[in-house]
Amino acid sequence: QVQLVESGGGSVQTGGSLRLSCAAARSVFYLFARNGMAWYRQAPGKQRELVATITSNGVTDYVDSVKGRFTIARDDAKNMMYLDMLRLKPEDTAVYYCNGQKSGVDYWGQGTQVTVSS
Repeated sequence: QVQLVESGGGSVQTGGSLRLSCAAARSVFYLFARNGMAWYRQAPGKQRELVATITSNGVTDYVDSVKGRFTIARDDAKNMMYLDMLRLKPEDTAVYYCNGQKSGVDYWGQGTQVTVSS
C-alpha cells in the first residue's frame, strides 16, 4: 500500500535548482509529521544516505554536504513535504526518497531520480 509519493525529480546542469515534493494521504500524513520526516538519497553503488530531517515542531537538520543549499519544509495543511535544492552539484545525483515513520515502522516512497550534469 502506497503511503508516500515523491515527485519533482529531473535532469539539471551544475548550479541548477529543483524542488522535490512528497505527498501522503491526510489520514497518515499527520502521523508521519508527528514522528518526524526525512529525505534520503541513494547514488549508484552507494548506501542510502540521510539528507535532511524535519521534526514534528519543524526543527530541521541536514547532512553537511547539502547545508546552505537544500531546504526541507513541510506543509501540514496540504499534507506535503518538500526539499528545495539549490546550486546542485554532480555529486547530488541520486534517487531521492521521502521517509516517514508510523507505529515504529519506516515507510518509503518509490523514489524520484535527480541527475546533475557538469
